[in-house]
Amino acid sequence: MSKYIYQYSNWPHFTWNEQEIQVLLGKVRHLQGKLFGQVSALGFSIKEEARLSALTLDVLKSSEIEGENLIYEQVRSSVARRLGIAFAGMTASGRDVEGVVDMMLDATQNYLNPLDENRLFDWHAALFPTGRSGMRKIETGRYRVAEMQVVSGTIGKEKVHFQAPPPDRLEYEMSLFLNWFNSDNPIDLVVKAAIAHFWFVIVHPFDDGNGRIARAMADMLLARSESSPHRFYSMSSQILVERNEYYEILQKVQHSEGDITEWLTWFLNCLYRALQTSEAAIQQVLYKAQFWEKHNETLFNARQRLMLNRLLDGFEGKLKSSKWAKLTKCSNDTALRDIKDLIEKGVLKQVESGGRSTNYELVEI
Repeated sequence: MSKYIYQYSNWPHFTWNEQEIQVLLGKVRHLQGKLFGQVSALGFSIKEEARLSALTLDVLKSSEIEGENLIYEQVRSSVARRLGIAFAGMTASGRDVEGVVDMMLDATQNYLNPLDENRLFDWHAALFPTGRSGMRKIETGRYRVAEMQVVSGTIGKEKVHFQAPPPDRLEYEMSLFLNWFNSDNPIDLVVKAAIAHFWFVIVHPFDDGNGRIARAMADMLLARSESSPHRFYSMSSQILVERNEYYEILQKVQHSEGDITEWLTWFLNCLYRALQTSEAAIQQVLYKAQFWEKHNETLFNARQRLMLNRLLDGFEGKLKSSKWAKLTKCSNDTALRDIKDLIEKGVLKQVESGGRSTNYELVEI
């Protein structure tokens, strides 16, 4: 078995093909500037909506990468409360949601504050408020005290994908990492975000939550790279789309002797695609603002407002009365009345399919 990157004598001195990375970095920096230019031309309320959408996505998708599906309304409401944005249909959020939102917002809103052990431990404790990961009790708010392997396969036929550094090395490894993280390096902050993500995942200092914390750190450095706490794109959403490649490249580069060109290339390309997706999302936010402007005088109940916001945010799947009832916690009859009312107001239309599979969509403005 080949050695892991941290087992080589030059660890953690990373190298990469500077010329190759500079070309990609130039593309990313250009699109970052273009996106922020587009956003700065938006009105205040539209800008707030764009921030709310991007941060909600970031929290949802970073958890989804780890196989944890949080509830959209709870995440959106939790983010909105912390940003001081009020909207109709806000819901209460569980401690698990509040913890992830706390970590993500601390990383991006307080991006200039140093990252030390205590702050990291606070993030970790926030991710696991019950001290458990699923059914398993874990060490929270402290570095792991056991060996860590990433394994797949049945008992007796296990395949080890990664063996993290032993626990007795963690204090030393993390002090090296945090000193580097908090230092002014000559490295561009976007590249630094990519390195931080990779380095932290390799050290794997916690029992669980390492991926989510690594992505929060990357977001923190990306906020520094833009000198702004305002997030208008979600790197985690794009990583989720490319999840297989994400794990493949991590697994490949973990055996490198220190050259991380392939990881940096993948990260920068992924970030570029996240920025492209965000351009389209901002158009969606603009459309949403135009919709509410057009229907400024239209009367909607709380359930209708909730569902219209869901549809305008890019509702996944088909909207049926049963789905309406489930999401708004009302009866099927009430859902049908809500829908018929919106059809009469020219807001929704029935999609031609008929029968029991009747579904609905928004009428284009």
